[in-house]
Formats: sequence, structure tokens, C-alpha cells
Amino acid sequence: MTQPLTQPRRRVVITGVGAVTPVGLSAADTWASLIAGRSGIGPITRFDATDCPVKIAGEVKGFDPLRPLAAPLHPRGPAGDAVAAAFTAKDAKKFGRFTHLGCAAAAEAYADSGLDAHRTRLPAERMGVNLGVGLGGLPEIEHTYDVWRRDGFRKISPFFIIQIAPNLLAGQVSLLLDMRGPNLAVASACATSGHSLGEAAAAITRGDADVMIAGGAESTITPLAIGAFAQMRALSKRNDDPARASRPYDAGRDGFVLSEGAVVFVLEEREQALARGARIYAELCGYGATADAHHLSSLAPAAEGSQRSMRAALAHAGLAPEAIDYVSAHATSTPGGDSEEAAAIASVFAVNRAALQVSAVKSMTGHLLGGAGAMGSLAAVLAIRDGVVPPTINLETPDPACAELGLNLTPGHAVRRPVRAALANCFGFGGTNASLVFTAN
Repeated sequence: MTQPLTQPRRRVVITGVGAVTPVGLSAADTWASLIAGRSGIGPITRFDATDCPVKIAGEVKGFDPLRPLAAPLHPRGPAGDAVAAAFTAKDAKKFGRFTHLGCAAAAEAYADSGLDAHRTRLPAERMGVNLGVGLGGLPEIEHTYDVWRRDGFRKISPFFIIQIAPNLLAGQVSLLLDMRGPNLAVASACATSGHSLGEAAAAITRGDADVMIAGGAESTITPLAIGAFAQMRALSKRNDDPARASRPYDAGRDGFVLSEGAVVFVLEEREQALARGARIYAELCGYGATADAHHLSSLAPAAEGSQRSMRAALAHAGLAPEAIDYVSAHATSTPGGDSEEAAAIASVFAVNRAALQVSAVKSMTGHLLGGAGAMGSLAAVLAIRDGVVPPTINLETPDPACAELGLNLTPGHAVRRPVRAALANCFGFGGTNASLVFTAN
């Protein structure tokens, strides 16, 4: 039941994190790679890219959907069946790769939160899921089309719809973890998981849930996706130097690198988290969502919609720009988008730009599309926890349009500094924008 408007605003904190990315098979491994400045970009192995103009991507290597968790979970209480892995072997055949990745990240985040030990007194109806995906089951669509063309209708898998439906990730997580509250799937291109986090936090704030699993996943390293983005001239063609292909803000950038992965958080009402003695990573206290209403695939001039998104998130958090120490930028390594966003950041944070740290983790991970907002948010949250800002690697010759703004783009190496508050951006095709503000609890 929604809380009456007279009630104080319920605060939302992060109590669990999980990640399966091109730079690590867990949140801890992913963070270690980001701090070390390690790239996860390499030659495509998920299909034969011999004839493709782009032969590089950020693949998740060594991932096993049947990998057991560190400890079995009992989301239905001591009498329930243990969840020993994100999937059983039978389940793995039913779902698409984005669901495999997303469930693994969600199970890690849930285990990390410590909620499992308290489930006998926490109603499943007060726990929900909001997990998004930008493009969904494209690998399974391509494969099934080939099967149909070759072998006919009778060879189409009965699981095909389950493999590709965008909301099946959220649905499967709710089944695995017995979460019976709001169950939603956002699809807003590269802003997907930013919106998922913001809308999940809103569900807690207004009293519809006490816990939400939120974030996003994507796995679209396929001939059609790579080929289509290449035809748009959106992808880097540095096939001979994959690790240096994604280079946000650099004068030599020539496009983004398509990647796959999943990043998931446990969001929890603050008083409940404190009462159960949970470890709190940060508070999610601001969310802004806007539309450019300008162009389907390019930012508005001066990133006007992005500016409004950031300002709205700050206003929602009740913070002045000078309270922010770090901006985890959307910056994808495209010629136009990086400089437009940088100009927007410089405008919003004009009063404190000299003290502000900005970095682009896509320089290491590539672009996770539907998982990108959550990936940038992970950098923001862990920067607050650890007092270290991950770098923008491959930034060797700054684009003059970016350099003249006076922003510290954190080139090359991580920077240790206190981070009291951080803002994460994510923008998507269709002119959709999301910004999130996190603070130390």
C-alpha cells in the first residue's frame, strides 16, 4: 500500500551489489579491474567475424550460468529449497544469455546484501524486482530464425519466447529469490538500467516495497547487432588494437565498443536496513529522468536534456552541485556524444568544476547498452565506499572541445580522494536520459 503523502520520505540505500562484466565475473573482480585500468575488450569469439567490418567487442569470458553460489540461499526460509546456483541445467536451456548473466548478478547482489538470513520475518510481498534490458534476446532470435529457415516450424524451440521476452529476467529473479512485490522490466535503450534503479527506488520511497532488486543486463554481440551498429558508423574499427579502441574524450576516438554483461543492486528502505544491521554501501537519494525531444540517436545541442536530467537528480537529492565530488559519465567514445555530455557536465557543475572528478568506465568495459547505467552507478557507489575514482583509460590526446572545458577527466590512472557524493549518467537512443545521485550514508 502506498504511504500517505503526509509521511516522511522513505530513504533508499544500497545493501548488495552483483556484476558479471567483460572485466570481471563478480562485483569485486569488476571493481578491481576498473581501479587497475584493465580493459575487457578483445576479438569477437561469439560468432565468426571474419567478414564483419568490426571484429572486437567486450565479451564476458569464462562465465558459467551453473556456477554455484558461495553459499546456498534459502529465500523461502529454513524450510524452503536452497538456491545453490543461479540456474539448474534444465533452466539454462530455457533462457537467453541476457537472463543467464542477469540472474547471476542478481543472485550475487542478494547474497551480498545478507537479506537471506532475515527472510523468515521479511514478507516476500514487500520485495520486488525491476531489471531492464535494452535489446533483449537478439542472439536467440538470430539463431531461431536460422533454425526455422533450415529445418522448418517443428524445429522452433518451445522456449523461444521465454528466451527473448525482455521481462523474463525480472520474472526469473522473482522466482529464484521468492520476491512477490512489484515486478517490472524497463526498456529505454542505453538508459535502461539507470531508469530501473531510479524507478525501483521510487517504489520504495512511495511505500510499494521495502526491498527492490534493480539494474540491467545485455547480451547482443551478434552479427546483426555488430553489423547494424557498424552501418550506423557508431562502432570503433580499431580491430588491431582492441584494448585501446574505447577512448572517451580522446581526439582519436572513432566510436564505441559493443559489450555484454549485467550489474545488479539490492535497494532497501533505510530504516529496515539499519534495523537488521545491514552493511550500507551508499544512499540513492536523487533521480532525474528527461527527454531531449530532439533526435532519435543524437544528443540535443549542448546536451540540453542531459543537463536537465542532472539538475533534476540534484534537486531530488536536495544537493547543490558543489556537493558532488565525482561524475561517472555516460561517455561512450563516440565523436559527438562525449563532447556534448562533457559540456553539459561543465555547465551543471560550473561552480565546482575545478574540484570535480569525471571518468568514463566504458573506456575499460565497453558499452553494455541496457546494463550501462548500472555499470556507471557501480563505479559511483564503490568510489564512495573506497575513496577512489576509476580512470578514463586511453585518454592520450584530449579532444580540444573537451579539454577547453577545464574538467578533470581522470586520464590513465585511478585517483584516491574522498567521495562524499557522486552522480552517474546514462543516455539512450530516443533521446532518453537518466541521472542518479548517490551519497555516503
